[in-house]
Amino acid sequence: MESKEQKKEQQRVDKVIDKISAKITSTENEYNRAHTETKKVQQTYSDNTSVNYFEVDDRIETSAELQQQRGLVSRLTENETILKHQLSTLKDLQKSPYFGRIDIKDDDQAETEKLYIGIASFENDDGEFLVYDWRAPISSIYYNGTLGKVSYETPMGQQQTTLTKKRQFQIVDGQIRNMFDTNETVGDEMLQSALGAQNDDYMQNIVATIQHEQNDIIRDTKSNLLVVQGVAGSGKTSAILQRIAFLLYHSRDTLEADQIILFSPNKLFSHYISEVLPSLGERNMRQVTFDEFIDNRLKGLNVQSLFDRYESDGHLTPQQKKIREFKESAAFMANVENYCQSLTADRIQFSDIIFNENVFFSKQEIQQIFASFPTAMAVPDRFLKTKNTLIKRLKHRILTETKANWVNEEIDQLSEEKYHDLLGTKRLRDFQNEDDERFYIAKKIVTARLQVVYDAIFNNNFFDPYVQYVDFLTRVPLPNEIDSTQWHRTISEFNQEIEFHSIKLDDCAPLLYMRDYICQSGQNNTMKYLFVDEMQDYSVAQLKYLKYAFPQTKWTLLGDSEQALFKDVEQPKEILNKLNQAFHVRHSRLINLMRSYRSTYPITTFAKSILPNGDDIEAFNRDGDIPELIVTPDMSEATDQLLKTISNQRQTYATIAVLTKDMAEAKTVYQLIHSQTGAKLLKDADRTLPKGILVLPIYLAKGLEFDAVIAWDTSITNYPDSSLLGTLYTIITRAMHHLTLISIGNVTPLITDESLTNRQVKIERTLKNKKV
Repeated sequence: MESKEQKKEQQRVDKVIDKISAKITSTENEYNRAHTETKKVQQTYSDNTSVNYFEVDDRIETSAELQQQRGLVSRLTENETILKHQLSTLKDLQKSPYFGRIDIKDDDQAETEKLYIGIASFENDDGEFLVYDWRAPISSIYYNGTLGKVSYETPMGQQQTTLTKKRQFQIVDGQIRNMFDTNETVGDEMLQSALGAQNDDYMQNIVATIQHEQNDIIRDTKSNLLVVQGVAGSGKTSAILQRIAFLLYHSRDTLEADQIILFSPNKLFSHYISEVLPSLGERNMRQVTFDEFIDNRLKGLNVQSLFDRYESDGHLTPQQKKIREFKESAAFMANVENYCQSLTADRIQFSDIIFNENVFFSKQEIQQIFASFPTAMAVPDRFLKTKNTLIKRLKHRILTETKANWVNEEIDQLSEEKYHDLLGTKRLRDFQNEDDERFYIAKKIVTARLQVVYDAIFNNNFFDPYVQYVDFLTRVPLPNEIDSTQWHRTISEFNQEIEFHSIKLDDCAPLLYMRDYICQSGQNNTMKYLFVDEMQDYSVAQLKYLKYAFPQTKWTLLGDSEQALFKDVEQPKEILNKLNQAFHVRHSRLINLMRSYRSTYPITTFAKSILPNGDDIEAFNRDGDIPELIVTPDMSEATDQLLKTISNQRQTYATIAVLTKDMAEAKTVYQLIHSQTGAKLLKDADRTLPKGILVLPIYLAKGLEFDAVIAWDTSITNYPDSSLLGTLYTIITRAMHHLTLISIGNVTPLITDESLTNRQVKIERTLKNKKV
């Protein structure tokens, strides 16, 4: 680009930044005033709430005043939060006001219009847009359009225009470092610069480097089920976060961040992506791991985590694998539903409701109530009517109990303050006589005493889902390939684990589905969008339960079938067909992202070579070192080579990860190198990703990336067959700039002859302390 043109663009950048700086000053003044006002009102509110009032009239008057002040505090705090977000966005714009420019000309216009695209909109005092938000309808031209006639979606329908120029900028601290015109979405120069940087503590937003295919994902508003199959490093997670930001912008009048939930693979990943949406001026969506979600729904049980299961997967027999596959299938969940629909009163496992070690409502009484409703009525409806009947009978018992001697004795012993507390907002004139008032107090006392019974009814504690699930397991039709003796052994194991308050992961989804289906509970109707990352780690049964739990949501699932850990991979279309059949979705869509950006060209080329269909993956052309494969004879030599590799790599890279197959290996490696390297062992409970030397099992590295990766023990002993291909591929593709593989003994057959060509990997074989 000619220096004259760049000088002209820099002058515009300077003018825009001046206006942004002025806006920052005025917004800071407004924020400071709002903050002072909020503190002032909060202090008044605090002073009022510290006073104790005993007279009923005073209490009512004070309550109304406090209610007003509480509302005022809430509005002021919200205003202060909005101003704070505006300030944060403006300061980001001040450093880099925009990253793109499009010149467009409508057919009915005489002049070409220049539009500049940035992370947020910015207007001057006259309402003229100096910067357009990247999510605005017109901005889609920047990502999707090529020079010439283009169209873009607007709330008014599809519009057409002519794109005459597309320009890209790198602006750092107000200075244009680089700019060029292109006909592509983002030119290689921009990407090379962005991808060549070292790994950060947090994922960065990619709005300046969104590719055409990623933009299709981001702006899809029609699909009820959007499945994104993206190869490792294709930017699928980044695109999904931009999608969330886009949806919040697109539906800002009807959608809140709290109405979006993302299921992430682990807590480290949750931390890693936590700054993307705030950097775009949006609040984070709700975020949870599947383990956390299940733990919350099965309180009191020690639920086997996905990570616990990874650790034990290597010891499963073929028959145990078949049983798990059956339990995690859509057919098994359909069997659960059919079973629930056919239940009769005598087969529902009711429990006694106990109060003060005595039976308050017996299971026989509860069963009789259930049986009294028409059999034509659906089981969940009969259950709900049973629940309502129990609450009515409890209320009747409360009225009867108000006449008991213990209640009169308790009323006589009440202090004046406690008596007024029980009266609440009631005035003395609200009662016809003293007996009426005494009955009101008595009812309050008995209701409080029997609250535990009400809670037991409300929380469905009169139903035993575990015994019910066992009954289902004994009756479910078994596929031909499952041995009935082995099946009954798994039922005994389930009973034994429940006895010790534990449950295996493959039983959680069907058990919860059964419990919630019968009890008409466990559904969240406020959520509008649900996102699942690393979908290949979820069973259809788990996804089907999530569909039940969040019935009003549109779904976006993303993952890489090649990164399936400890199991055979599935093709994306097979996964989509399974989901369509299980969910009966009307508008589903599969988008494939086949270009990998994370790793250098040599690393991606090597990763491709170990996959049967690796030729489909396109490597981004970023130079780097050829991966190293070090073959050692024993553990001692492997440790020496590991320490040597770490010593070499830490001079260049800030984050070096030693990735292992499981936690047992990670602990062994950590013990071998910790004292000499200061390495940190990462565990499931860790929520932050530090710099330095890290040791962790691959399942904790899902979704993450590191400057350099050392794959530990890629031998035939450790990776004997194709069931571990996804595991090895995932380890390799965590590396951004450098990859080393260390094998103790002969190399795994998963690394083929094609992988070992000199063009793709540098091979070193060592004897004890000697290279050959």
